[in-house]
Amino acid sequence: MTQSLWFFGARLNIIADHTTTGGQYDLIEGYFPPGSQTPPHRHTRYSEQLYVLEGEMTVWAGENKVVLNAGESFLIPVGTPHVVAALSDKPARGLVVASPSAFARLIAAVGTLDETQPTDMELAERITAEIGDEILGPPGALPTA
Repeated sequence: MTQSLWFFGARLNIIADHTTTGGQYDLIEGYFPPGSQTPPHRHTRYSEQLYVLEGEMTVWAGENKVVLNAGESFLIPVGTPHVVAALSDKPARGLVVASPSAFARLIAAVGTLDETQPTDMELAERITAEIGDEILGPPGALPTA
């Protein structure tokens, strides 16, 4: 059963998580409105593979900046500070595979049903710490390597 929630300005659909993959990975489909951007963060326990289905996504990962178009993918290794953004005037859609499973737990705990409801940063910081993630700055900032 797919769960759809708003998380840092993006609508994320949890397609598969630890309950269906034995903890091996999470599969998330994301819709990113124009201008949406994650805060700088890093995952200390799982990697993140991003695949663009539609539109254009910009990824800052460590010292790299990559612009991805439909059909392109990028691997964000464990421990790499990064930001993912939809900077064009059109929305983007993509898939994220987080391995091993943990990212879906964060989305389920912190995401909201209402896109206008702001992210509860206190809850986000608590859950990110529990799953081994680190928020490195506010939404809109870029990562420092």
